[in-house]
Amino acid sequence: MKSYDKINNLTGWLCAILTTTVYIITTDRFTSWWDTGEFIASAYKLQIVHQPGAPLFLIIQNIFSNFALGDVSKVAYWMNIGSAVCSGLTILFLFWTITALTRKIFIGRRETPSTWTIIQMMLAGVIGALAYGFTDTFWYSAVESEVYAMSSLCTAVVFWLILKWERRSAEPDANRWLILIAYIMGLSIGVHLLNLLTIPAIALVVYFKKNKHITWNGTVKSLAIGVMVLALILWGVIQYSIRMAAAFDVFFVNQLGLGFGSGIVFFFLLLVGGIIWGIRYSVKLNKPILNVSLLSLSFICFGYLSYAMIAIRAHADPALNNNSPDNIYAFLGYLNREQYGKEPLLKGQTFDAQVTEVTPTETYKRGTKKYEKIDGVSQYTYDNEMLFPRLYSEKHADYYRSYLGLATNERPTFSDNLNFFIRYQLGNMYTRYFFWNFAGRQNDEQNYGGYSEGNWISGLKSIDNRFVGGQTDLPESMYANPSRNVYYLLPLLIGVVGLIWHFRKDKRFASIVALLFFFTGAAIVIYLNQTPVQPRERDYAYAGSFYAFSIWIGLGVLGLMDFLSRKFSLKISTITSGLVCLLAAPVLLISENWDDHDRSGRSLARDMAYNYLTSCEPNAILFTYADNDTFPLWYLQEVEGIRTDVRIVNLSYLQSHWYVRQLSNQVNDAAPVKLNFDTAKLAEGVRDYMPFVDRGIENYVHLDSLLAFLLSDNPTNQVSVQKGRMLSYLPAKKIEMAVDKQAVIKHHVVPSNWSDYVVDKMKWDYPQNHVSRAELSLLSIVLTNNWERPIYFTNYTPTNLMAGLDKYIVDEGIVRKLMPVELPDRQEGQMMANVEKLYEHATQNFRWGKYGLLNFVDTDSRRMMENFIYPDVYAQTTQLLKQQGDMERAKAVAVKAVDILPKRKYSLNEALTYTDIVDTLYKTGEIDLANQVVKRNVGFVSDYLDYAESLARDKPDALDVRKIRFSLAALEMYNIILEDTNERELYTQVNEAFTYYREKYISK
Repeated sequence: MKSYDKINNLTGWLCAILTTTVYIITTDRFTSWWDTGEFIASAYKLQIVHQPGAPLFLIIQNIFSNFALGDVSKVAYWMNIGSAVCSGLTILFLFWTITALTRKIFIGRRETPSTWTIIQMMLAGVIGALAYGFTDTFWYSAVESEVYAMSSLCTAVVFWLILKWERRSAEPDANRWLILIAYIMGLSIGVHLLNLLTIPAIALVVYFKKNKHITWNGTVKSLAIGVMVLALILWGVIQYSIRMAAAFDVFFVNQLGLGFGSGIVFFFLLLVGGIIWGIRYSVKLNKPILNVSLLSLSFICFGYLSYAMIAIRAHADPALNNNSPDNIYAFLGYLNREQYGKEPLLKGQTFDAQVTEVTPTETYKRGTKKYEKIDGVSQYTYDNEMLFPRLYSEKHADYYRSYLGLATNERPTFSDNLNFFIRYQLGNMYTRYFFWNFAGRQNDEQNYGGYSEGNWISGLKSIDNRFVGGQTDLPESMYANPSRNVYYLLPLLIGVVGLIWHFRKDKRFASIVALLFFFTGAAIVIYLNQTPVQPRERDYAYAGSFYAFSIWIGLGVLGLMDFLSRKFSLKISTITSGLVCLLAAPVLLISENWDDHDRSGRSLARDMAYNYLTSCEPNAILFTYADNDTFPLWYLQEVEGIRTDVRIVNLSYLQSHWYVRQLSNQVNDAAPVKLNFDTAKLAEGVRDYMPFVDRGIENYVHLDSLLAFLLSDNPTNQVSVQKGRMLSYLPAKKIEMAVDKQAVIKHHVVPSNWSDYVVDKMKWDYPQNHVSRAELSLLSIVLTNNWERPIYFTNYTPTNLMAGLDKYIVDEGIVRKLMPVELPDRQEGQMMANVEKLYEHATQNFRWGKYGLLNFVDTDSRRMMENFIYPDVYAQTTQLLKQQGDMERAKAVAVKAVDILPKRKYSLNEALTYTDIVDTLYKTGEIDLANQVVKRNVGFVSDYLDYAESLARDKPDALDVRKIRFSLAALEMYNIILEDTNERELYTQVNEAFTYYREKYISK
């Protein structure tokens, strides 16, 4: 057995080293999109990330940051390597898990396996572990600094440990493995909660091991106990322990007059004392189950103490201090994710339901000397509620109706509810992801229900035509897209063989793996209860389910061996099945997935952050809106120290009381943001929502007077709502603000040649029917600033969130500057543009890294370029320069625009956006370059229109009228442009294409 153990350990470590090496080679060198910028910035300085936090992850990533040896440009890379190492270790424990399961089937506890048995077991472990290592979802998380790689490691360790306990359960000290599992679970809370979903499977392992006679009744009871333990940790330990500590503190402070925190200390001592007494009691009376349970609870709590970092660092009030959880009630709200709201699970409203009753609740906030009562989250009763609600979001009513075929006034039924759950939540938001990993993936586009974006495919035309259609005329741009990964169903089939073989050989542990598969897959779907049209794909949430299925891929090797051994020798069947499965799973997966998972050349997230910051003048205030125009900027400032004088203000966060308070903090080199009011006016529970009440005021109201009215505590300036509660309100929507022209000129707010256009008063209409902290604070900042600091908005920020100030916004590319000017030639509804700044940024200041040289560009980067860079910077600048007759500079911008085009063609949007750039190239003599772009884009559009026809033949409901019109508009524009050139041959080709497709689709 020693030789087996050595081989098992060595082979497992080789798998881990191989996958870790692959991950390090392909990992991001900087930050990437979404949450990674926030995580890297927060880990580097141990700051507070968004709810519910990940303190242990941040601490460990901080350790990895030290390997950069002071080179701040390498910090992100080393944190990404941290995820790569965690992912490699996950593969190690998956390998050992698979070999442990095969060992239970092949050999007894003390038997010595034969050489060929060892080879079979090692092959199963290698193929199953490497297959998972190179799956789409797992590889994606392995190369960026996000919590999911470390969370997967926790899951892998826990499941391996329960198998370790199962083998040693008869030994006197076997329960140490259960206690270690509890500790890992406690630690995992500080990473992500997904690991807790292994508990029901663990409960089943314990039941099967401790009972010789297995019954359905006993199995159900053990599962129920597992679910109860899961609930105890999820709600009891994580939430209600803090809730009880808060209740104790309120009593000690408000009733006994003691200091803040006294009740928390008492509760903590009471909890510790109770557990110690219980452990002593269990030893004294020889109650082993109680003893193990209390010790496990102790270690869960001990692991959970990683959250002390959140409370400690929140008291230091760092630059990134999300939710500012520096007191017990703020900490409780942080853990409960109160900022994000909650989805109904057991019973709830339908999307068309009307509120019939509002039940207010109360909570507390920390005051100066006592805890003060404030309004909590109100409870609503609706006129249409149902069990297991899936159609609950009013914001998505139109999508629900379209998806389910409901008429305008038709109310959804419970059948519609289940239909949406099965088809969309289980089908689109889980099964699609599952097949991505084991059957194939169409592309990396976001899927919104269409047939050409983000579906699963197999690479087998007959099957793919049945599900997505259009495979007979698949354009080269789709067929050769690196994110089109086809596995021909092979990993899936191997896994199914493994599943069947496992149930035939060992029903008990096959049931345990199946339970793990369910709880980390379908059960998450039920719990998350996701609404449609998510901002990004959510496959990372189900990585644990794909982990469980990969166990069966490993066992599928043995299933194939069993089948072949009926006709061939042991040697031939072992070698053949091993080679076939190795090629059909890990080798196929790595060969298909490498090109679109290699992030080593990507830098656009960092480049965009750099471009945003360098677009701002010194000491600017930059308003951002979402993750991708905020988190990379945080990374660049907090880690690399670039443009730390720019104060970033996120409008989404500005709706929160804690964020308004933090405006008065100095952040790095950025001065505090001035407000004309005490932030206590917008404290928690105060002015959360201020409705518009029409008072018939037709004249413009001065902004300072309006803010004074909104911030007034005088009941005459408020409106009475339910139960006599007084509420501040907005009495008028027409706003004006006097402009200090001297301050505008002094601080160089406007270009020198625009000084004559500075207005005496800014006048605008407020666009919304309510005011939140965000709008009130924004207006106060603008008023109080008095043009001392430049104020910008990212081009990512919707204009409807600018409180009507978009009338005075001047486009400078990817930022838009607030200027009190009215240009004489401005058309109604047209945004003003500073052409000089646009030209300077487009040709000199902006960095795009290797964007134009990459073999593959990810969808988030493409979306940023196609929606915000090509149109807002390059197309607009060439158009404006041509209007001014400045053809030389227009040419420079157009040439630069072509230089940053990706090597591959991806988008109809890109084809249409570049029409003006092509026109500029022709008019400035860059004929070859213009022809190159025309051929590229016209070919792409023609291919798409052929594909659309083929797709419509297979799927009549798939004809996308919007895309057809988009395509025809692009062809028409190129046709018009070429008509005025000497490129007659190319013009004839484009004209014929335009005429052909117009007649084909318009006639239809």
